[in-house]
Amino acid sequence: MMRVISRSMTFAGLLAAGMGASAFAQTGAAAAAATAPTGATKVAVINFQAAVLGSNEGQRDMAELRQKFEPKQTQLKNEADSIDALKKQLQTSGSTLSDAERQTKLKQIDEKEKEYQRNGEDAQNDFQGEMQESYQQLAEKVFAVLNSYAKDNGYGLVLDASAGQQQQLPTVLWANQGADITKAVVDAYNAKSGVPAPAPSAPTPAKPAAAPRTAPKQ
Repeated sequence: MMRVISRSMTFAGLLAAGMGASAFAQTGAAAAAATAPTGATKVAVINFQAAVLGSNEGQRDMAELRQKFEPKQTQLKNEADSIDALKKQLQTSGSTLSDAERQTKLKQIDEKEKEYQRNGEDAQNDFQGEMQESYQQLAEKVFAVLNSYAKDNGYGLVLDASAGQQQQLPTVLWANQGADITKAVVDAYNAKSGVPAPAPSAPTPAKPAAAPRTAPKQ
């Protein structure tokens, strides 16, 4: 029996590409492969993360999630621009400032950078949490279709070839193209869900959370 498990997924990669990490596992897969007679078990390979997030519903959900976080992304960009402007102002007028004025501006920059970093981390955590929940719900539904497809087509073992998976599963180093059922499962799920393919969209902006900025040295 197979089951779907959750995984943490990075905000940067998903915001940029709309793709996440795998959430697929099989209980007793290694034992089944070891005990089955040679040639008796029909094996298939699937990239489960591609099946989930590459489905029409997965693409739609990810697009909606990225759109939801665009205002926060814009806010963070404005904060970063404000910090850059303060740094530039300090550099251009530094020689005319008193020590007290310089310390005041340095403190202001430092406070804004800390706030920027906190806001970026909060945005990333919120995005990742909502994306994880959305992914898990969809993965359960796609798995149900995978389960039916594997049974209907006589597969006794399905291996997940998703990149970066951390489950204790056999690593797929090579597989005949005919053994890959990813597209077939996606097509079957799209037909069942009734969700139309999303229209082409413009490239997704860069992630809102950026690396901490360093204040000018005194």
